[in-house]
Amino acid sequence: MIYAMTTTELTERPDLWEEVHRLRHQIFVEEMGWDDLRRPDQMEIDQFDHDEAVHHLCMRNGRLAGYQRMLPTTQPHLLTDVLQDLCEGTSPKGPNIYELTRYAVAPAFRDGRRGVSTVGTELIAGFVEWGLRNEVDQVIIEFEPMWVLRALQLSFLARPLGYQRTYGRQQVVATLLTFNDNTLDVVRNRRNQHAPVLSNGLPDAFSYKQAS
Repeated sequence: MIYAMTTTELTERPDLWEEVHRLRHQIFVEEMGWDDLRRPDQMEIDQFDHDEAVHHLCMRNGRLAGYQRMLPTTQPHLLTDVLQDLCEGTSPKGPNIYELTRYAVAPAFRDGRRGVSTVGTELIAGFVEWGLRNEVDQVIIEFEPMWVLRALQLSFLARPLGYQRTYGRQQVVATLLTFNDNTLDVVRNRRNQHAPVLSNGLPDAFSYKQAS
């Protein structure tokens, strides 16, 4: 199940807030080598964890299995303020366009090939469902170039915004993904699960244990 939470809602659950940022540190600093994000407390927190951010948490049996963050492009975001060299020309922006950042699957839940797990595809289904509910039909993602082809196979319209660059131990390309109801159907068919993954409520507080 995917829970969409504002930053305020997430900070009201201190243990879950900590687990989210520890998972982000584990994935993006320890695994991907983004050393500029390293912190002594091993919690990855940045200037975009603001009130307009939306946090998607994938929970499995009370455990934090995956995470991603949605940022409005009508405000400063990674592509405009940190990763400017990934975009040639003007970065797309508008109320229907969000930037998807910090996509992460906890190691214990990587049950698929090349890290494409059931949690990973649930996160994908989650942001498409969330977008369609909120009149958002495009996302900007900075990811490995191989994901452009995978996005096309899932019926996203994928348009690279610039050249690939090296960040940490990764090659990264900024890409604009456009999606619609057909995209959601394809993602659900690929998952072989057709029920909605996005919860209408919030998770219970203080009952989580991060997967490692």
